[in-house]
Formats: sequence, structure tokens, C-alpha cells
Amino acid sequence: MNVVEPDSIPEPHWLTGDELATWQALHVMMSTLPAALTAQLQRDAELSFLEYYVLAALSEQPDYAMRMSRLALLASSELSRLSHLIRRLEKRGLVRRDPDPTDGRYTMAVLTADGLQTVGAAAPGHVAEVRRLVFDGLTDDERDALRSACTKMIQRLAPDCDH
Repeated sequence: MNVVEPDSIPEPHWLTGDELATWQALHVMMSTLPAALTAQLQRDAELSFLEYYVLAALSEQPDYAMRMSRLALLASSELSRLSHLIRRLEKRGLVRRDPDPTDGRYTMAVLTADGLQTVGAAAPGHVAEVRRLVFDGLTDDERDALRSACTKMIQRLAPDCDH
């Protein structure tokens, strides 16, 4: 049995005070922003943030359809969790599931006319809330710095992401 001597364990590279304050601010923002956006979407459109995001992603596709597996990646969701969400949206008539016409082994989530109307009606309030919570308090330089920082983090977290 190998025994590790306490003196041989390298000291962690701790965050500096500035890094810690930045990390804490980022953490609070990441944990509170989705809840704030969900509250607005629930109040105004009876949608969760994830439901809105899925409907919006489908609305941006030329045929309003996307493979469930791709949609799960975009929504940062496990396929089983997304399947439950799609089932709820199907019950409301906002989406339907169809076999992929190019490969029947896959399932497509398809935005219905009611789904398109719902996301279109929800979008103005959602955009206003994003503007109020995120952009109204930032200068142009701060917005540019935020985008740059987020882009760099995304490249490290998800190099294959389309952002």
C-alpha cells in the first residue's frame, strides 16, 4: 500500500480574491437568471424557460423541425428529460413527433401552427425581460466584454457548439 505523505501533496492553485469574487458573481447570475426568466414566461405565456427555448429553437428551423437528439444537445438536456418535455408540449398541441424522413430510426420534434403562434406571442415579453435583466444595465463595452468572455468559456466547455 502506498502512503502519500502530506508534504508531497501539491498545494491547490487557489483563486485570487478577484477571481473568487468574479466566480461567485457568475455563479449567482447562472443560478438566478433562468428562474427570473421562467417566472416571466410562466406569468405571461404559461411556459418554462426550457419549454420556450425548445419552441424558439424549433421556430428558427426552416421546416420547424429538428431531430430530438440534436434538440436535446441544444437544450443541454438528456434525451429522456427532453422526451418528457416534448410530451407535455404535445398534450398542449404545441409540437408533434414525426419519424425522421431521412432516417426512420430517429424522431423529429415538429413545431405546430399553435406552437409557432405561442412562441411568437411569448417572444416580445421574453426579449423585454432579457433586455431588462441583462442588457439595460450594461454599457456597449461591457456587453462586448461579456460576449467575448462567454464565447471563450463556451469554446472550452463545448468546442463543437455552434455559438
